[in-house]
Amino acid sequence: MEDLKNAIHEIVQQELIKIVISNKLNKDIKFNKIIFILKEDGTKQYYQIEKYTDKQVFHENIDITFLEEKLLEYISDSYKQVDAWSNITTFELKVSKKGKVYLGTKKSDNQALVNKGHNNEKNYILKEGMIIEPLIDLGIFTKDGKVVNSKYDKYKQINRFVEIIDDEIKKNDYNDLTILDFGCGKSYLTFVLYYYFVEIKKINVKMIGLDLKEDVINKCNDIAKRYNYENLHFELGDINGFKYDNKVDMVITLHACDTATDYALYNAVKWNSKMIFAVPCCQHEFNSQIKTDSLSILTKYGIVQERVSALMTDAVRANLLESVGYKTQLLEFIDISHSPKNILIRATKANILKDKKEKSLIEVNNLMNEFNLNSTLYNLLKNENLI
Repeated sequence: MEDLKNAIHEIVQQELIKIVISNKLNKDIKFNKIIFILKEDGTKQYYQIEKYTDKQVFHENIDITFLEEKLLEYISDSYKQVDAWSNITTFELKVSKKGKVYLGTKKSDNQALVNKGHNNEKNYILKEGMIIEPLIDLGIFTKDGKVVNSKYDKYKQINRFVEIIDDEIKKNDYNDLTILDFGCGKSYLTFVLYYYFVEIKKINVKMIGLDLKEDVINKCNDIAKRYNYENLHFELGDINGFKYDNKVDMVITLHACDTATDYALYNAVKWNSKMIFAVPCCQHEFNSQIKTDSLSILTKYGIVQERVSALMTDAVRANLLESVGYKTQLLEFIDISHSPKNILIRATKANILKDKKEKSLIEVNNLMNEFNLNSTLYNLLKNENLI
């Protein structure tokens, strides 16, 4: 048994793409074979387990940290063979009738297995083969719509963002949408989203990108013309004080620095936007204010204070949105520039119960009182009598 434990421990030191347990010891063992496949959901990795009987397949998902324990559980006294593959190594483990353990390893390029896993694992919205000009210009797609191998991570990240939006879009039958992208910068995400709405969802959209840099705005308008994106244009302006008199269905803000996110959320609420998607950045406001006597352990260490302050900022924003009638989620999100700021606020207009709104606001006040905080978004909503 000790030899088996040592062999399994050696195998799991590498990130395993696939594992097959087979050759059962006797016919009374329920499953003919058991397969582990490495999967990914956003930023989280896990193993999907497929357990085969003569007529059925049973599925189970486990956290990657439980892999070694689970392998031992299945193999002990039940199976005689384990085959496993990582990116660079193939493992073959066999147990003899007398219980002797043999482990063979060989170096091998299992990239084809990795790619097959990628293709089977995810049915992406932005599929290979589509001619998506922004992705070609970014160097993520080749001219014939194939993913460049070195850009696969970025391809997944862009799809992740589109999927988060698509989760809301597919709940309703939208014919037209007006979308504002605050602090759009020179990111091609705005162009990718326009392609998604117009070419994939067949929705008549009007998209406006807003940024403070005139050269960026001019360049983006030129690109929109080159792509023939007729209803996408960019304007020079500040999130704070931006005026728009028509209806706004969706507000997007990615990496608006510090309180700029608060002004974007405030404008979205004032416009009664149906949907809000925000990835905050550079959250200094609470970090410069936070002070507490009873929970001073949270402010004792600079890095802890900084991270706690950022999390508190997003928690307050989410609760405030809920208090003004939005169903709000904080989602883990891998952004395009690999920033550690990987929380996305997704809020949709909903019929929130009065008690829930009041509770959300009470929680905000309790937190701000405990830690001596003053929130920009809170003050903006309060001054407009929205809370």
